[in-house]
Amino acid sequence: MPDEFRVPLIIRGEIIDDAAVEHGGRRGGVSFRAPDIARHVGKLTLRTPSHMADLYTLSFEQILDYLVELGTRLDFDTNPHVREAFRLSCITSGLSDSILRFHYARLGTMFNRAGMRAMVERSCGVDYLEGWVDQGPGMVPGLTARTRAFGARSIHVIAGNAPIVSILTVIRNALTRSDAVIKLPSNDPLTAVALVCTMVEMAPDHPITRHISVAYWKGGDDAVERAIYDPRGVEKIIAWGGFASVKHITKYLQPGIDLITQDPKMSGTIIGREAFADDATLRSVARRLALDVGAQNQEGCVSARVIYVESGTDADGVARANRLGELTFAALQSLPPHLSTPHKAFDQALKSEIDAARLQDEDYRVYGGKTNEGAVIVSQDDYPVDFSRMLACRVGNIVPIDSFETAVRSVNAYTQTIGIFPEALKEALCDRLAFQGAQRLVSLGGAATMQHNMEKQDAIEPVRRMVKWVTVETADGAMLEALAG
Repeated sequence: MPDEFRVPLIIRGEIIDDAAVEHGGRRGGVSFRAPDIARHVGKLTLRTPSHMADLYTLSFEQILDYLVELGTRLDFDTNPHVREAFRLSCITSGLSDSILRFHYARLGTMFNRAGMRAMVERSCGVDYLEGWVDQGPGMVPGLTARTRAFGARSIHVIAGNAPIVSILTVIRNALTRSDAVIKLPSNDPLTAVALVCTMVEMAPDHPITRHISVAYWKGGDDAVERAIYDPRGVEKIIAWGGFASVKHITKYLQPGIDLITQDPKMSGTIIGREAFADDATLRSVARRLALDVGAQNQEGCVSARVIYVESGTDADGVARANRLGELTFAALQSLPPHLSTPHKAFDQALKSEIDAARLQDEDYRVYGGKTNEGAVIVSQDDYPVDFSRMLACRVGNIVPIDSFETAVRSVNAYTQTIGIFPEALKEALCDRLAFQGAQRLVSLGGAATMQHNMEKQDAIEPVRRMVKWVTVETADGAMLEALAG
């Protein structure tokens, strides 16, 4: 039914749910209704910066108290907002129901006190958020300085490929004492709503609640966006999105607005000859590679697509690569359902490419790919498939190589994560891969299942960039008089 789902507008604790406008989702043919943003756009951004002063009545520990309590209220069984977000995501998301249930059942675990504190310490530093920090001696004798990190008025244009994006946005905004307007994605408009509705129910008059808003509008509405992307009400834009959406936002940039982009990236794998030491090692490598290709149904930028394998390109080497492909496909089918399943909306254009590759047996060996189960395509020479940028839905491409130079040269500024086996190879290549543009190097199997520092992403520190770094300088009076002559 077109009006089955409602997406309220929430502006600093006020929930507006008149559902005046119908919008279509990206996947599943679902529609949802939301308020007409044009009627409320004038109060969406914070035009008076001094109204953020209430956030500075809170200590960092009090902010953590608030977030920890919020986490306890996100229980899947008792929170109707979380369950409604899950219900809609089951239709619109590329993640299967079993994967989504795993994520939504664990929303609260992200609000871990020690983890949130560590995230801030590694980026801004708690001391800089709490007060003015002495900078020690400077380059100019007689000049001292103190610096503090202040929150900013921000627009967050978030992605809808996984619930963690909404969670990180809420946590980062609170920890930095910022004011956020979250632009909801059409393929997941309710997860951020679920979090903020829970905040309103928990503490409607709390400063953190009063400094977060969520809204859906269709991107490209110039009349609405010119009013929103205005430096009188916005200092930072944090945009998760593809080239087209980020390019669209740039037309509103002007002095006073800082754009922080979380661009879509491609990730891959490098596997050394040690993988072929014996059958047990090869099977272990295949299981770990299946995790990097298949976890979260390959929906994230962290998922492996092209896999370079130092098997050699002679007949024996290609046979070794084919064996790895066969084992990896089998392991892909055995992944637990909370991590990976056959894709419920397999890309038909990709399916056509796989079918065509299957007919080119001199160039490719294809394991799987007959329906929606995923596939492993093994190139029979040292080059990837020409549709490598389309790889998705649990489809990986193994490429045999004679030396790592081929793999290293393939890395560029669009490369995010590289899973590597063995560990010694990671240490040997880490500097060279960083020079090429790689942004995250991990143990094979950990690309999409483990992440140590959530404050670092795409070779930047979003949390550090979200704040404004303000410095107070004090000069020696006698020296200034001497300079004046």
